[in-house]
Amino acid sequence: MPNIVVIYLSTSGNTKAMADAIVEGAKSRNVDAKAVNFHEARIEDIKAADAVAIGSSTFYYKMLPPMEKFLESLEKAKVAGKVGAAFGSYGWSGEAPVMIAEKMRGHGMNVIDPVLRIQYQPAEKPTKAGSSSKLEDARMQEVKMGEGGH
Repeated sequence: MPNIVVIYLSTSGNTKAMADAIVEGAKSRNVDAKAVNFHEARIEDIKAADAVAIGSSTFYYKMLPPMEKFLESLEKAKVAGKVGAAFGSYGWSGEAPVMIAEKMRGHGMNVIDPVLRIQYQPAEKPTKAGSSSKLEDARMQEVKMGEGGH
């Protein structure tokens, strides 16, 4: 079974909610998935994963400095050739996921485009019938991809 490790750094819980939704979506497609705070991420898990998704909130037009240091340490995990994805939440500008994707590409990863960016808090998206489902929750509202935000 393919597997993915979803690593995040969340300041207000929004990026963590995104990580949890990514894991739920992956599991619904028979992919072994787990979300871990970047403080708890282990090199062994990254090496063993088929894919790695990394997320950070944006702060002052950048990814958070601890995440930048974490990304530099990925070289030890030999991630070249792995599938990668970048995601994150933001309030005004949303550059962190784009920066994460660039760093991942620098390590030789095959990064999925576009990056996933959600302004403010992920929210349930109603289904056509007016109810919501967990699958719809994973799709979230307020997705802003490839824009500079505001």
